[in-house]
Amino acid sequence: MTWFADLKLNTKFNLILSSLLICLFLLTAFLTYRDQRQLVLDIALEQGRNVARQIIVTTDYMSDVVRDEPENNFALVPQVVATQVAKRISEGNRYFVRQVSLTYRNPDNRPDAYEVEQLKAFSATSEGESYQVIKENGAGVFRYMQSMLAEKSCLKCHGSYESAPFFIQQRFPPDHPSYNYKVGQVLGAVSVSRPMADLYREVGTNLRRELFYRVGTLALVFVVMGILIRRFMINPIQSASATIHRVTTTGNLGERIPAKASRDEVGQLINGFNEMMAELERTTLQRQESESRYQRLIETSQSAIVTFLENGKIVISNQLAESLLGLSRHELLGETLFDYFENGQDLKQRIADYCRDGKWHEISETSRQRLLQKDGQPIDVEVTLVLASNLDHVPMFTAIIKDAGIS
Repeated sequence: MTWFADLKLNTKFNLILSSLLICLFLLTAFLTYRDQRQLVLDIALEQGRNVARQIIVTTDYMSDVVRDEPENNFALVPQVVATQVAKRISEGNRYFVRQVSLTYRNPDNRPDAYEVEQLKAFSATSEGESYQVIKENGAGVFRYMQSMLAEKSCLKCHGSYESAPFFIQQRFPPDHPSYNYKVGQVLGAVSVSRPMADLYREVGTNLRRELFYRVGTLALVFVVMGILIRRFMINPIQSASATIHRVTTTGNLGERIPAKASRDEVGQLINGFNEMMAELERTTLQRQESESRYQRLIETSQSAIVTFLENGKIVISNQLAESLLGLSRHELLGETLFDYFENGQDLKQRIADYCRDGKWHEISETSRQRLLQKDGQPIDVEVTLVLASNLDHVPMFTAIIKDAGIS
């Protein structure tokens, strides 16, 4: 992920926001599709239940009111009536309904493989319903079945052979499996089949419409959120980054981050930076003025003066020091003072001892040293070491060098 870490903040924000939007879009699409599929399944189930109830109610009603009429008119047998009603209901509708039974008397009521499986399951539980979408000829079909239980009125034709009406005995012999039912047993079931193609088309239409609205809402929320985040977070941070970069490249301490006053973390960061820069600018000006005064002061001295750090790096020198060492001021800056003394390592060790013990403020000693000039000529000098400053616990020392041959 180093490539991501190297991207600009705005690019990172756009990538994260886009990725989040895509993920939410996919999640929304999945949830919407699932809801729509469940909706059409509920619609098909409700239709199946309503149609099955019509057939069952018709059968129950005919069983209760019919007496001897079927002996003269076979079409008035309750099961026959229900079968004909089912056919008429199926005409012109998108679903097909019929009665089925494992002990069917009408060949039209012979169950298919799916219905056989469900009827056996109903027989084991005495009642129930089942529904699912299955594949038939490569297309989805909703199958619904509701069990039909034998009631007392049903046993007139489905009880024992001996008690059945004569016209039933004439049509179905004693060994026919449709006899010998008892109250509460499963006679058969109402079976409803419905192709799902039209409902699936509705799913596609509803899905596109729902996705359009939901994605539009998501996009609007993300756009507004993106504008607000850019305005109140990314833009101020980018402005702060650009200002800090200018300060580091130009050294201009007068730079400030332009921003409206705010009390959030970003506002506190910007205000803190501006206050820090203002304080740094004041401190720098004061240091520059102090160095300028110090430079003027040491230039009036009758001795060579060199100010250096603990490691001996020269930071300030006067003209007499330049003349004594035979180097210009620019050549001296950054040079190590200890390198110009014959016993420079001893001098370096004494400075280190003071600093190690934290007693650099106590340093004040004078010693005779042999100074090596640029041309290699040695000269005896008297060196006085004093503490110049210890700002921020970074001590600087001053070496006052006098020619030992001069009284």
